[in-house]
Amino acid sequence: MTSLRLGELMLEAGLPSGGLNIVMGSGSTVGDWLVTDPRLAMISFTGSPPVGKGIRDRAGMKRVCLELGSNSAVALDSDTEIESAIPRLIVGSFANSGQICISIQRIYVHQDLWEPFVERFVKAVKGVKVGDPLDHDTVVGPMIDEGEAKRAEEWLKEAVEGGAEILTGGKREGAMLEPTVLINVTPHMKVVSAEVFAPVVSLIPFDDFDRALDMVNDSIYGLQAGVYTKDVSKAFRAIKRLKVGGVIVNDIPTFREDHMPYGGVKESGMGREGVKYAIQEMTELKFVCFNL
Repeated sequence: MTSLRLGELMLEAGLPSGGLNIVMGSGSTVGDWLVTDPRLAMISFTGSPPVGKGIRDRAGMKRVCLELGSNSAVALDSDTEIESAIPRLIVGSFANSGQICISIQRIYVHQDLWEPFVERFVKAVKGVKVGDPLDHDTVVGPMIDEGEAKRAEEWLKEAVEGGAEILTGGKREGAMLEPTVLINVTPHMKVVSAEVFAPVVSLIPFDDFDRALDMVNDSIYGLQAGVYTKDVSKAFRAIKRLKVGGVIVNDIPTFREDHMPYGGVKESGMGREGVKYAIQEMTELKFVCFNL
């Protein structure tokens, strides 16, 4: 409905008829036709890695821009002011019920901060308002459908069976899943390694900053990552070493502005969004030489 209304507004604003075409339909019908039709010069897609890879493989000579999966991480060094960081981490972990490509899924916490951070973070999560998304104060509403909530619930059960512990949340009612915090997770659990796309976050301790960077990189994804530190040398070390499309220093990886170059590496996709960078992606470079 939003797309249709946008089309109406564009026409009202004076866009020539045919300058924007909105075609509704499933990916297996309309999507396949758009990907293979030779009249289209570029495909931009946001979705899962398997579908994105299929589009890339079938697109022929078209340009392709893919924004795919993520399990975004943030690392908190020992000098992090956790009182100011926690409200941002709550937003990054649970806004839109965790259904954002750059939602925080993994929080790596320096061992020196571990106990006070876990206590205060869990307390803050328990204070998050859950309910009607039309209520301005609500942070966590229902997921997109009950099937997705059930899937996330199954991933939580699998993690607990593997030794993880739920500190708060974990209960589901219909499409509503409580904001959930896990500890004692392992790198191969789905809640850590795959894209959970739900209000679920795992807390993981570390005792060495470089080891934390290695753990952030231990992922098939590479969209955005966050690093909290007052040591500028560590910040630049993270910028150089993290295999992601964007590094956010002293804030959450969920930060985004429309004019920034947004996109990922590895199975998080290819190409960049953002006004200037999208134009570049959609522009063919032509060299011209006059011999006078």
